[in-house]
Amino acid sequence: MNLPPLFAERMQQQLGSQYDNFVQALGEEAPVSLRLNRHKWHGSVPYAPVPWTDSGYYLPERPLFALDPLWHAGAYYVQEASSMFLEQAFKQYLTGHNPLLALDLCGAPGGKSTHISSLLPEGSLLVSNEVIRSRANILAENIQKWGLGNTLVTNSDPEDFARLEGQFDVMVVDAPCSGEGLFRRDVAAQEEWSPANIQLCMERQRRILMDVWPALKQGGLLVYSTCTYNLQENEENLQWLSRQEAVKSLPLEIPESWGIEETELSGIRGYRFYPHRLKGEGFFMAVLQKQGGNLVGRLPRVRKAHLAAPPKGLAPLVQPWLLDGTNWEILQEGSLITAFTKEWVAEIQVLYEQLKVVYGGIQLAEPKGKSMIPQPALALSTYLNPAAFPTLDADLDTVLRFLRKDDILPENTPDGWVLICYRNIGLGWLKMMKNRSNNYWPTYWRIRMELPADHQPAVLPL
Repeated sequence: MNLPPLFAERMQQQLGSQYDNFVQALGEEAPVSLRLNRHKWHGSVPYAPVPWTDSGYYLPERPLFALDPLWHAGAYYVQEASSMFLEQAFKQYLTGHNPLLALDLCGAPGGKSTHISSLLPEGSLLVSNEVIRSRANILAENIQKWGLGNTLVTNSDPEDFARLEGQFDVMVVDAPCSGEGLFRRDVAAQEEWSPANIQLCMERQRRILMDVWPALKQGGLLVYSTCTYNLQENEENLQWLSRQEAVKSLPLEIPESWGIEETELSGIRGYRFYPHRLKGEGFFMAVLQKQGGNLVGRLPRVRKAHLAAPPKGLAPLVQPWLLDGTNWEILQEGSLITAFTKEWVAEIQVLYEQLKVVYGGIQLAEPKGKSMIPQPALALSTYLNPAAFPTLDADLDTVLRFLRKDDILPENTPDGWVLICYRNIGLGWLKMMKNRSNNYWPTYWRIRMELPADHQPAVLPL
C-alpha cells in the first residue's frame, strides 16, 4: 500500500514501534461483519462475535449480500465492526432510562441509525438525518427494512436543528472526516488525503458541532465519532468545543483485551481503534455530557400541522394491521396513512414543520377509492400483526424473482393481498387475482443483477 508520505510520517510519530504492524495490517483483507436485527432474527449464528456489541459478528468471507433475501428483509445489517462500539455509550449511560428523543445527525447509509433505534429504551424516538438528499433516500430505505417504526428520517442542514433548542436527550455526530481509517478498503480516501483536507474537515466538524449544540438539552449526551486517526479531527475538536461550551467528558469501561486505545487530551477522553490492534477499521469515539443550556427546551409552536387525522372510518380499518394497535396514532401524511408512536405526536408535528422529513413512523396504506393499498414499510415492520393478512413463506427462487420485481404466480394462494415471506420474515406484498398477480416490491429497491442458477445464500444458518 502506497501511503501518502506525510500521513506515513505522522503515523510513525503517533504509533512509534507499532508503526510496522499498522502498515502490515493495512495490507491485509478488511474484515467483514454484520449486526443482527434481534427483533427479526432470534436464532444463533456460527460466527465469531464482535466483542463490544451483543449483536455483531465477523464473517469468514464476504458473501453476495444482494442475493440474500434476509438482507433485503432487514434481518441483519452489514456494518463495519469498529463503528458498533457506539453500543457501549448507550449501554453504560442510557440503560434503564425513560423514553428518549435522540438524534443521529449524519445518518446515511443507516448503520448507526439502525443500531441506535435498537439500543434506545422502549418508547423512544430517533431522528435520523442526512444532508444529501440521495443518501437520505437510501437511509429511509434501510430504516424501513429495519422495521422498528421509532424513527423519523430527515434531510436537513445541521443549522436547522438549532431551532429545536434543548430538545434532544442524546445526539450522535458521526462527523464527515478525512477517512484515514478506511484506507485499506477505499483507494479514493488515500488519493484525496492531504493536510489541507484535514484542516477543511476539522473546520467543517466544528461548524457542525456548534450548529447542533443548542438542540441538546442540559445533561444530554453527545457521542462524537470519526473514521480517522489524527488529533485535529478528534481530541482537538472536542477540546475546542470544551472551550466554547460547558461539557464533561465521560469515560467508558472497556476491557484491555478489546485492543482499543484510550486517549486523553486536556481532560477529553477518547477511544481509538487501530487495525493492527483489533479486528476492525480505524475509528475514534468520545462521549461528552452537556453541562449548561436549557434543562428542557420549549417546543416551537406548530403553525400548520403536516399530519392530520385520516378521513372518518380509515383508522379502524388499518389499526388491526398492527400489534398493540392502540399504542399508535394513525395520521394522514399526504396521501398515506401512517402510524406514529402515540406519546411523541406533539414532538413529531413540530419536527415535520421545522425539518425536511423524508420518512417517518410506519407507512401503512394508501387509500385508492374504496381500496387500501398496504405499503412496503408495513410488510417489513416488526409491528405487523401476523393475523392481519394471508402469508406465503416462499422458497428462495420465488423470493429472488419477487425481489427482481418479476411476475410470479404462486399456487394455492388466496386472492387479495398476500404477505410474501422468506424463512417466516416479512418482505413485501403480492396482490393475487385469479390468473395473475401484481408484485408490489418497490421498483427502486429491486435486484438488478442476473440470478445465478446455483446460488444458495448462507449468511444466516438454515
